[in-house]
Order: sequence, then C-alpha cells, then structure tokens
Amino acid sequence: MKKEVKDTIIVELGELIKNNPHFYLVDLTGLNAEKTSALRRKCFKSEIKLLVVKNTLLHKAFEASEIDFSPLYDTLKGNTAVMFTNTANVPAKLLKEYTKEGIPALKAAYAEESFFVGADKLDELAALKSKNELIADVVALLQSPAKNVVSALQSGANTIHGVLKTLGERPE
Repeated sequence: MKKEVKDTIIVELGELIKNNPHFYLVDLTGLNAEKTSALRRKCFKSEIKLLVVKNTLLHKAFEASEIDFSPLYDTLKGNTAVMFTNTANVPAKLLKEYTKEGIPALKAAYAEESFFVGADKLDELAALKSKNELIADVVALLQSPAKNVVSALQSGANTIHGVLKTLGERPE
C-alpha cells in the first residue's frame, strides 16, 4: 500500500474517531462470509458503522487524535474491526447476541469518555444508558411527586364531596 493511501486512511479514521463519541474494537476472526454479512446488516440497521482496519493505521490515527488512547494500544493485535456509533450501548447489545458463539469477541471500547478493555466488560457496556434513556428516567422521577400530589388531591376531593353529599342528604 502506498504512503499516500495510508495517510488518507489515517485521516479518515481520525475523522471517524472525532465524529463518533463511542467506538468498539472487535475481533471478527472465525466469522465466515455469510455471518459477516449478517453482522454488517445488523450494524447498518442499528446505525453502527463497521470497518475492518489495519492495526498500525488505527494506532497512528489514535496517536494523531487529541484524546490519549494509550489504554487501547495493547488490544491492537490480530484481526481488528471498529464499530463506530453515536449511542454507547447499542453495539454492546448487538455483540451480546453473539456471546454464545464467542464471535465476534470484544477487545476494547471507548464509550462515555471511558475505556473498557477486555471481553468481560461487555455486560457493563450493555448496561450503560443512552442520553435519551437518562432523560426519560429524570423526567419520570420529576413527574412522580407531582402525580402523587394530584392523585392525593383528587381522592381527597372525592372524599370531601362524598361527605358533603351525605351531610346534605341527611334529614335535619
């Protein structure tokens, strides 16, 4: 491969790293063409960009980045594919479907500005909540006390109404 082509790939990888806040390093060794195509289709449906890259080019893209990716350098051995995404837990949930087979295996991930190294971190990554899920949780927590107050007022109004009605119907 010519140096110009390598430089272009490094720049493109750098742009992907910069534009996608989360990415996973995955080992696809052992997947045949049919299973690889199925994985690519699932990634496309989940808005995940899957790229198979050369470790040295990815290493150079990491070095050129503003973020220190040195914890990931040791994982750049063997076959490496990168899953770029905007939602931190989507690739982990996708990879969990394949855990029975052990392929693809998680090497490492950079999600929510943290490093997760090793296949044992897959459950932890799948449990991460996306921004929208966290917002929904906060809204639910904020609505809960208001719902309790409204329901208490409504039940109290029914009780008071019932007492007044009973008192009004009672003969004097």
